Amino acid sequence: MPEQYYKEAQKLAQKEYRACVSSGVYPYLPALDEMLGKDTLPKGVELGLVQVPTDHIVGTKTAGRTAAFARNFMPLLGGQTEFATKWRALCTAHLKEGIREPIKVYEYMNRYYVEEGNKRVSVLKFFDAVNIPAKVTRIMPARTGDKAVELYYEFVEFYKYSKINCLELTKPGGYATLQRLMGKKPDEAWNEDDMVSFRTTYYYFDQAFRQCGGGKLSITTGDAMLAYMKIFGYQQLRQQSLEELKKSVAKAWKEITLQQEPDPIDVKLNPTEDKKGLLSKVLTPAPKKRKVAFIHDKDAQTSGWTRAHELGRDHVQRVFQDKITTTTYYNAMEQGAEETLERAIADGNTILFTTSPRLLPASLRAAIDHPNITILNCSLNKSHRNVPSYYARIYEAKFIIGAIAGTLSQDGRVGYLCDYPIYGMMAAINAFALGVQMVNPRAKVYLEWSSTDNPVPAAQRLTQQGIELISYQDMAMLQTGKLTDLGLVQVKGDSKVNLAAPMWHWGIYYENILRSIFAGTFQSEDAKKAKALNYYWGMSTGVVEVVCSDKLPHGTQQLVDLLRQGVCSGQFHPFRGPLRTQDGQIIDGDCNQNHVLSVEQIINMDWLVDGIVGTIPTYDELTDESKATVDMVGISRLVKETQL
Repeated sequence: MPEQYYKEAQKLAQKEYRACVSSGVYPYLPALDEMLGKDTLPKGVELGLVQVPTDHIVGTKTAGRTAAFARNFMPLLGGQTEFATKWRALCTAHLKEGIREPIKVYEYMNRYYVEEGNKRVSVLKFFDAVNIPAKVTRIMPARTGDKAVELYYEFVEFYKYSKINCLELTKPGGYATLQRLMGKKPDEAWNEDDMVSFRTTYYYFDQAFRQCGGGKLSITTGDAMLAYMKIFGYQQLRQQSLEELKKSVAKAWKEITLQQEPDPIDVKLNPTEDKKGLLSKVLTPAPKKRKVAFIHDKDAQTSGWTRAHELGRDHVQRVFQDKITTTTYYNAMEQGAEETLERAIADGNTILFTTSPRLLPASLRAAIDHPNITILNCSLNKSHRNVPSYYARIYEAKFIIGAIAGTLSQDGRVGYLCDYPIYGMMAAINAFALGVQMVNPRAKVYLEWSSTDNPVPAAQRLTQQGIELISYQDMAMLQTGKLTDLGLVQVKGDSKVNLAAPMWHWGIYYENILRSIFAGTFQSEDAKKAKALNYYWGMSTGVVEVVCSDKLPHGTQQLVDLLRQGVCSGQFHPFRGPLRTQDGQIIDGDCNQNHVLSVEQIINMDWLVDGIVGTIPTYDELTDESKATVDMVGISRLVKETQL
């Protein structure tokens, strides 16, 4: 039998050799010494005895034995050679008692290069061994800023606590996310049971993934598994049989295949026009009555955000009258987010709006379990095929309100109270500051965060400095029947005067989305794209507005009207021209006065413009509730902090 096995291995080697030659790829094993330079090879770090994934063993340490093997580690030399005799002897030993002596390898960029034991690797690869025991020396690459190298350093940090080397992730922040999804703190070590359980679960998932066609995708099994865990969690994953896992992977396939998109998000800045002709509209039967659910994480009495969305629900109920029935579900986080969504679906609702980023995980799970239900989540910059997101370009209104503050400030000091450091909020802060500086170049904006403690002490920190103009929260909250501070407020002692406020017209947003769903354009738009849809509408669509007090001077009101027209027409943009950050970096390097930041740059801001006094809070400074929101839609800077 060993002789027959050697012949079969040779055939595999010859097939691999021919395939490599025809495609212009080096057909033998790569040698680490030649890749890095033998004389310049840095000193390695001893990792001790490690179970090395067989498919990560890709070459040899030196060039001496490279030509004996094809690139897949199968033997090329003839059957009468001494090499073949030793290979067959190892084959016999493996079949009788198993190969137990560890090989010796060098690890570089999570790939392994054999110094001793090439034939053992060849035999074990032939028999599809999953792991091989090895004494490992790690070679660390120099940090050059290269994406692959930075990803590798993330892996090394993850390995320090997990000792897991079988999976590979290809997107920044992935290893930190995996650590969190495992229920671990960033610097928490895994125990032996964690390691054994994860390895077993990973190999089961790998089988299910490949049987569903994963081998044809450009992503790794690790990428797919991480996407799956974001939906179903690790505990469900580890408890499923292979057959159950295959069914779940198939259901989540849209989310998994999305991972291979280099730019997975398609941002829609305006409503999609219904291009159906008049005749088709006349002949199209009237849609049957639809039930629409609005699911909130809080209630309208304690949350201005929830109250604003409820006003939006009232709007669409009035607009569509008996064509729809709307139902509200409050306090979903307290009552169980998944249970609340399931109850809404059981009540007959076929369209669900979940109005908080904290409800996104439950929304995604429900969308996959109920593919005929339309679910949208109010958040920004999230890449999920099954749950489109919607948000407003509030920074446009903030820019105009900043200009109002700049014209009214007598001492050049303006306060800004922000809640969460999440996508969209950084653009709002920066736009406000740029609006202030446009009319008052020497003015400073003093920034405080309510997400580190509470809105009341955060506001007090501003008033205690004698700051009289403060941008408070955007949405009114009902407490004991009174409106709390809203928008731009002038504070003088105990007196407070509301001067202007941004308005989020969620009713107009919901009306347009529902019309798109009823017309079928929403569904066709989703079907055409292999990307996640993010709706990000602004003032020109009517979903954002600036409301001004009659106490504003006439000249300031004229400025507001002029800026509003410019923003809506596209002739004026808050983020035009070179922008300087707090640390002096020029965002537009060529200093082009007409350059406008891309929508991706605006959404992904994790910096503050020059002229803002204050900093972005660290993750550890946030309250527990704030961390829950930041975990969903926090800016990239805070995501990176969880890796430390």
